[in-house]
Amino acid sequence: MKAMILAAGKGTRVRPITYTTPKPMIPILQKPVMEFLVELLRKHGFDQIMVNVSHLADEIENYFRDGQRFGVQLSYSFEGSIQDGKLLGKALGSAGGMKKIQDFYPFFDDTFVVLCGDALIDLDLTAAVQQHKEKGALATIVMKSVPRDAVSSYGVVVTDEKGRVKAFQEKPSVDEALSTSINTGIYIFEPEIFQHIPSGCEFDLGGDLFPKLVEMGAPFYGITMDFEWVDIGKVPDYWQAVRGVLSGEVKNISIPGQEVRPGIYTGLNVAVNWDKVKVRGPVYIGGMTRIEDGAEIVGPTMIGQNCWLCNDAYVSNSVIFEYSRLGPGVRLVDKLVFGRYCVDKTGASIDVQAAALDWLITDARQMLSDPPVERHAIADILSGS
Repeated sequence: MKAMILAAGKGTRVRPITYTTPKPMIPILQKPVMEFLVELLRKHGFDQIMVNVSHLADEIENYFRDGQRFGVQLSYSFEGSIQDGKLLGKALGSAGGMKKIQDFYPFFDDTFVVLCGDALIDLDLTAAVQQHKEKGALATIVMKSVPRDAVSSYGVVVTDEKGRVKAFQEKPSVDEALSTSINTGIYIFEPEIFQHIPSGCEFDLGGDLFPKLVEMGAPFYGITMDFEWVDIGKVPDYWQAVRGVLSGEVKNISIPGQEVRPGIYTGLNVAVNWDKVKVRGPVYIGGMTRIEDGAEIVGPTMIGQNCWLCNDAYVSNSVIFEYSRLGPGVRLVDKLVFGRYCVDKTGASIDVQAAALDWLITDARQMLSDPPVERHAIADILSGS
């Protein structure tokens, strides 16, 4: 069976991570989020998968290649152009990306599934497709019910008593929301859907195609299902996803590595004297990471591969990406460190280099001597105190 993963967006709401990493490649404990989607599709028999790519397209293609090692067939549709030998992405919108593939040569010849590439899901796709067919739908949105006080964070779908989609509300207030069913970015279509998508232009599913289907009275349905769904569309969402995996709230993802102590997991060859550091789980520490004496780590915290925590560093409730070096005495609380950037859990960032803090948080491959002054003052800035 055939499916598509939408992976062409720039991921502006997950910056600074997406400056150098496309959103589908953002790791959840060392594994790209898109890999979980590929595994889910394969599990339910969807083994021919198209991926539209644009922003940092080569990062996705070089990792997944033809899909062989994942047990599926993968191919890519690039949206953009080449100038001076460089790929310049120009996304066509979610529906426009689908149409580009179909115009190239009709690929979608039966019921097919489309997934947004920025969420962890544990959905019974087989059951969802069955409901779609039973309703005789042209298009189906898989919905999830959320508490009413959470509706303002999502796109709300309004359906009638038979499940036919009647309207959409984009992040309505609690008082204005006409439903508590939200759009999860999981769709099921029949090939006839392409009759309603124009060629060669930017066209969006939510903003263009779906309102058109509602207006024309097409057999367009929403089905509410109970499943695990963790969106990583924004920095706070990603933060919660990592915390959820570490704490066991997200049950379809296991923590990698070996459990060296209760709630403490490590990759290969972590350099640490456990008797001279304080670590309180849940914590994951990537392989070839060095933790010097006196360091303290409080979970839930993820530390990537090849990092270096210097003496007396303190890290709590944080996410540290690979090859990060945290200088002596640094105090990181509720922070995400990605290369030259340090981001708090709301998404507000400190450009470490621009703020002249690059001696404090830098590349672990670069040997530096820490200045003897201002160390604790800068640490206080990063801790928010």
